[in-house]
Amino acid sequence: MSAIPGEVDTDRQPPMTVPLRHFLVGLALLLAGGVAGVLDAVGLLSGVSVLAHLHLLLAGWVCVTIMGAMVQFVPVWSNVALHSRRLATVQLWLVAVGVGGMAAAFATGALGWVHAFGGLALLGFWTFVYNVGRTLLDARPWGVTERHFAFALACFAAVPAMGFALAMDYSMPFLAASPVARYRLVGAHATLAVFGAVLTTVLGALYQLATMFTQTELHGVDVHLRRFEEAGYPVGVVALATGRLLGSAPLARVGGLLVAVALGGFAVVLARRLVETAVERTPMLSRYAVAAVAMAAWALFTGRAWLVDPLARSALLGGGPPHLLVFGVVGFVVLGTLYHVVPFIVWVHRYSDRLGYEPVPMIDDLYDDRVATADFVCVTLGATGLVLASALGLPTAVTAVSGALATVGFALFATNVLLVVREHSPRPLRAVLVSRLGDGGEPTGDSAGDGPGTAEDTVR
Repeated sequence: MSAIPGEVDTDRQPPMTVPLRHFLVGLALLLAGGVAGVLDAVGLLSGVSVLAHLHLLLAGWVCVTIMGAMVQFVPVWSNVALHSRRLATVQLWLVAVGVGGMAAAFATGALGWVHAFGGLALLGFWTFVYNVGRTLLDARPWGVTERHFAFALACFAAVPAMGFALAMDYSMPFLAASPVARYRLVGAHATLAVFGAVLTTVLGALYQLATMFTQTELHGVDVHLRRFEEAGYPVGVVALATGRLLGSAPLARVGGLLVAVALGGFAVVLARRLVETAVERTPMLSRYAVAAVAMAAWALFTGRAWLVDPLARSALLGGGPPHLLVFGVVGFVVLGTLYHVVPFIVWVHRYSDRLGYEPVPMIDDLYDDRVATADFVCVTLGATGLVLASALGLPTAVTAVSGALATVGFALFATNVLLVVREHSPRPLRAVLVSRLGDGGEPTGDSAGDGPGTAEDTVR
């Protein structure tokens, strides 16, 4: 089983309930997104159902998970206290209610409600940006992960504002009379959301996680690829988004090629970490291996597509099927990371103080290996089916079956993670999810978020 990582300072982490609550709410949004995708494939949803599916998965599951991960690991990796634990609770419920309401409005065709729920999501994401941004400002010097997170936070500030403008346009059309056409704003919004907010966070986290849990270091070509990615990727994202916003194909083409080459280079770095490791294969590393292959394939397809026409709607998320990026890269990285992060948080608060005094399980002993294998097979086969169905124009039935198989895998994954919390957490599952605003948020008698709190607050 895996060793206990000793290179992080867990004294700086927030109370257990704060990140776990994000992860569990994110799992609920993941299952809702999977169900919405299947219902959309068989024509049982009305309205703009594809937007409901995308927002539940990306703005919901992925972004809520990212929020919980940053709240947990920015203090740990950067050795600073989280600015405010109460704001970390506020951000979650604003985003969860906002995204859930937006998805319902999209699915039912009640587009007049999108801006109302979008406003809640906007406030939630901006609360998150302020809270984690203030935390990062106290961290010096910034490493590769902090620099990625800072750029991602800037995108997290811009994306919901652009989305709110698009939502308002449903109720009070104004973009038709503006210099920016709606479809251009949609392109810039999606670009900054997927490549700026989400993938930049993924890359920054993997620089830490992929080296820490493979027990390897970057060397040789890895260092050169990292330097190119650090400089070229954010420049490429901004250029691609700006080019799409202004309708400038040359600018978008340059930006798109920078993004594709940078992600292709990072796929090489990640693959080399996985090949060089002597650590026993875990659910985390198995899913990272799928992500590395998918990232390399996506970069090859996308470089060609964006070279031809970076403004094409069919190439919004790159060349080839969009599931290759959404599920193959982002999905498998998030699933793999949660397979370690959730047991890690629970282990630290339940067992770390007992280590050396009595037998305690290792982190990878907390979940069921058989269920992890089953969900990996289901999600991999489902995602592969979705990619092939989109690429080859296969019948709708193939899409529906593949989506259902992936949803079964997500349900198995959620069950496995929930059982870790229920069986091993020092707090009941209900206490993790349902609490007062300050529960798991602020140490008693302490100011709004300053200081790591007491042992009772961290549920050690």
